[in-house]
Amino acid sequence: MELTGSRVIAADRQTVWAALNDAETLKASIPGCTELTGSPDEGFSATVTQKVGPVKATFKGAVTLSNVNAPESYTISGEGKGGAAGFAKGSADVKLTEVEGGTELEYAVEAKVGGKIAQLGSRLIDGFAKNMADKFFTNFQEQIEGPAEVAEEDGDEPQKKGWVKKLIG
Repeated sequence: MELTGSRVIAADRQTVWAALNDAETLKASIPGCTELTGSPDEGFSATVTQKVGPVKATFKGAVTLSNVNAPESYTISGEGKGGAAGFAKGSADVKLTEVEGGTELEYAVEAKVGGKIAQLGSRLIDGFAKNMADKFFTNFQEQIEGPAEVAEEDGDEPQKKGWVKKLIG
């Protein structure tokens, strides 16, 4: 299955690039991720628990980066085994472009599943994969921008959160 999309993140390209290469940011962005260790150069090890229809599984696997063209694009690939539930593997080509208001993050995801999960049917799998991609990129955007800014009642400036707060203090 293939999914494509884009979103504008209210941060400069270098900030978004740094977040795409940060294990803690990626861990917080991947739905169901309980562990993510490693580095962009050596790859990451991940543990993700998901429920697809009636099948719940914990996948253990590896995530690697390739075709790296900092700070513009890369391919992030992952493969995990979920025991009797089967396996999942996929990759996403990610491209960052500076636009008015921040950085446009474009993605093209390709995913494959096998085992018990694959027996659930393509409609259920496709819907699940689209939902996972949407959740990942929404979570990722919130990691950088923080939740929607809310002004203090006493008229103070809105509080910056997420990666922007880390960078500007």
